[in-house]
Amino acid sequence: MADNTNVKKEKKKMGLTTRIFIGLLSGLALGIILNLFVPHGYVRDVIFVDGIFYVIGNGFIRLMKMLVVPLVFCSLVCGAASIGDTKALGKVGGKTIVFYLFTTAFAVTVAITVASFIRPGIGLDMSSIQAADSISAESTSAVDTILNIIPENPIQSLAEGTMLQIILFAMLVGVLLAQMGERASLISNLFNQTNDLMMEMTNLIMTLAPFGVFCMIARTFSNLGFDAFIPLLKYMGSVVIGLAIQCFLVYMILLILFTRLNPIRFLKKFFPVMAFAFSTSTSNATIPVNIETLEEKIGVSRKISSFTIPLGATINMDGTSIMQGVAVVFASQAYGIHLGLGGYLTVIATATLASIGTAGIPSVGLVTLSMVFTAVGLPVEGIMLIMGVDRILDMLRTAVNITGDAVCTTIVAFQNKDFDINVFNADN
Repeated sequence: MADNTNVKKEKKKMGLTTRIFIGLLSGLALGIILNLFVPHGYVRDVIFVDGIFYVIGNGFIRLMKMLVVPLVFCSLVCGAASIGDTKALGKVGGKTIVFYLFTTAFAVTVAITVASFIRPGIGLDMSSIQAADSISAESTSAVDTILNIIPENPIQSLAEGTMLQIILFAMLVGVLLAQMGERASLISNLFNQTNDLMMEMTNLIMTLAPFGVFCMIARTFSNLGFDAFIPLLKYMGSVVIGLAIQCFLVYMILLILFTRLNPIRFLKKFFPVMAFAFSTSTSNATIPVNIETLEEKIGVSRKISSFTIPLGATINMDGTSIMQGVAVVFASQAYGIHLGLGGYLTVIATATLASIGTAGIPSVGLVTLSMVFTAVGLPVEGIMLIMGVDRILDMLRTAVNITGDAVCTTIVAFQNKDFDINVFNADN
């Protein structure tokens, strides 16, 4: 009887994944049909594209974002508390942060190298580009960035969704709960039960995922004409190549070096999460799916993933950093501004710093890109050149972002002996 129940649960889970893929593909097909064959008008633009598609698609994203702060906070508290040993927590956290910062800096280097070879901005006539309202971002010094991690009012940080401050406060609460043991058992149980509640709420909202994915994809492709790709094909190609190198070469080499696991099996099991991240373009929305997949299909202990995955969704933005590196080379070539070695080193440092604390929501990389442009003296108006195609690339880089989080988590869990090799080798 128990076996039949497990089979039914598995079929239900696979059914949801299948429905998400169907929503993605059908939305893609409908969007292309609307773009190519349906003329602009009230019915197409107002009722469907900016009406039904916009409301349902963004409504689903808002539901997922609604879960982010309580889910991240409770997951980190429970994750830090479940590790128990403060030294072990420091060891796990140290390895994770070093890995995230290293891969981000390496990602920017890959992007600059690829873009310098392809030279996407050469031949672009900037005289035809009119200046538009620029995207602004406040320039923050390294000292202020460090100080801003410490919350003056943790309740305000939770209300405003200031992720780095939430992470620090949650880690402190979790560590202290672990140290207090039985004296704080009531509070520990409360956090565990709240975490379970948020997971159940996530599962409920995930039943709407196929509809949200369908509407978001349909709206994206109905608005994005193929003509917009022509002057930016080399830019897009540079970003895609950089993302592919980072995802399928750099990450897989690190996985093999540190764990000796089969990278093809890892990618096969993790691919549904990558597809969901591609659909939603938000790292935060994939946090519960990522944690669940790592535990049930990869073999990573939840006490590790509940700590490293929310942390990675905040500070590990390798895909976004690749876009920023390519965008800098693209704009510098288009504007005829030469960036020497010092300029490129500045790009690497600034893009790595900009990725820390970046919200895991769609297209936020365009805002932090203005910080990178300002650091090397590029016109911020250049960002407008790539906004038309950013949505497609945003989908791809989000998939790379969450894959980096998963690879790091798997490596840390493997080295911490919180990894079940039998789950990884099983045919789920």
